[in-house]
Amino acid sequence: MLSQLILTPLIGSILILFVESSNVYLSRNIALWTSLITFVYSTFFVVNFDKFSSQFQFVEKISWLPETNFNFYLGIDGISIFLILLTTFLIPICIMLGWSSIKHNVKEYMLAYLVLESLLIGVFCILDLLIFYLAFEAVLIPMFIIIGVWGSRERKIRAVYQFFIYTLLGSVFMLLAILYIYFTVGTTDIQVLFTKSFDIDCQLILWLAFFASFAVKIPMVPFHIWLPEAHVEAPTSGSVILAGVLLKLGGYGFLRFSLPLFPEASSFFTPLVLTMSVIAVIYASLTTIRQLDLKKIIAYSSVAHMNFVTLGIFSMNLQGIEGSILLMLSHGVVSSALFLCVGVVYDRHHTRLVKYYSGLVHTMPLFVAAFLLFTLANISLPGTSSFIGEFLVLAGLFQINTLACFLSATGMVLGGAYSLWLCNRICFGNLKTYSIRVFQDINRREAFILLPFAFLTIFLGIYPEVLLDVMHVSVTNLIIQSSV
Repeated sequence: MLSQLILTPLIGSILILFVESSNVYLSRNIALWTSLITFVYSTFFVVNFDKFSSQFQFVEKISWLPETNFNFYLGIDGISIFLILLTTFLIPICIMLGWSSIKHNVKEYMLAYLVLESLLIGVFCILDLLIFYLAFEAVLIPMFIIIGVWGSRERKIRAVYQFFIYTLLGSVFMLLAILYIYFTVGTTDIQVLFTKSFDIDCQLILWLAFFASFAVKIPMVPFHIWLPEAHVEAPTSGSVILAGVLLKLGGYGFLRFSLPLFPEASSFFTPLVLTMSVIAVIYASLTTIRQLDLKKIIAYSSVAHMNFVTLGIFSMNLQGIEGSILLMLSHGVVSSALFLCVGVVYDRHHTRLVKYYSGLVHTMPLFVAAFLLFTLANISLPGTSSFIGEFLVLAGLFQINTLACFLSATGMVLGGAYSLWLCNRICFGNLKTYSIRVFQDINRREAFILLPFAFLTIFLGIYPEVLLDVMHVSVTNLIIQSSV
């Protein structure tokens, strides 16, 4: 059944291939309905998921190259199931965002997102290292096209090559490590690899090879340079999927592979990761304060939040890991919503520079209400989805390193500084009429898109148990696997 979920967007993309390029209406509708069917289908797995089982569920094993022992091995657990749901939730949003704003190559735009959706679902449910690597890297291709073709400014080509080279170079080391594992063990099936143990020297080298790939994807400082550039040049839909799902690939990789496969190396390198993450949280937060571009502000704040995630993962206890997964899911909702809000004002004023905005509450009160809600969620206000995640991360981190916990908590203070200052500058004060082109609040389509994000932000802040219950057994099993 997981293979059907992966194939559904691909079938939609094949149908679009046979549509004339001039028939924009049909291409859009096929893409939208395919992505909505995929989303509804993905909810089936959540409803039928057995939260009391620590095993992978809905498992499929399709022989690919029997003589070499490579298989399409699919399955999900409490860690991956919500990341799949987040992916299938965001893709229809991205397609709706391009409904009227994308004027050229509409057919190709819809194709790119459906192929991207299929690959992302595959990444989160593939249980074979080599096939995972193929999907993990193939995600770069549609994302490269989305930013390079439909990006907003002249520097988009430079940004997209930077994005491609950074992420590809990091992953070369992971490919070499996978090949070593295959020739040593004779398989890349992670269920089998979980039962094997590598000697400590081998673990250290393999862990670093995987770390090189996942650290770029998160991204950790100093591998973060590509992210602000990619966000600024990407279309709004590209920023949404980049912040919402692609940044989660690194965190997912650490949880699925680094911790259980190389437990001793993970423990050995924990001080290094904690140091890098604490520096990243403080550095990214301070850098965010001095940014002038709305997208760069949210991009740098994403760096800070995702390094909070690595702090939780490498606390290697129940609270820290569950908090990091919650924070990934919350960031996928809140950060995507903030990029949507930036897209709303950009459509009206055609600039993202903060200095041209002021007093929007006078002309766009509904927009200001939505933007304020997501800003408060971004700084982890109690009652919003991010608060529970960050609280659990800090609780888990406090148990292993009090100093790292204290220093990383300053990121929350700095987050409040840059988020509230930004909100105050663009929403309140005197109206700058010379920079306004359209005096119009959010329309019905924009409200329809933003409402699910607002609901999830509040609902998950009030009732996070709906996620914690499902992931609890899988996280407990992960901790047992990664214990030295």
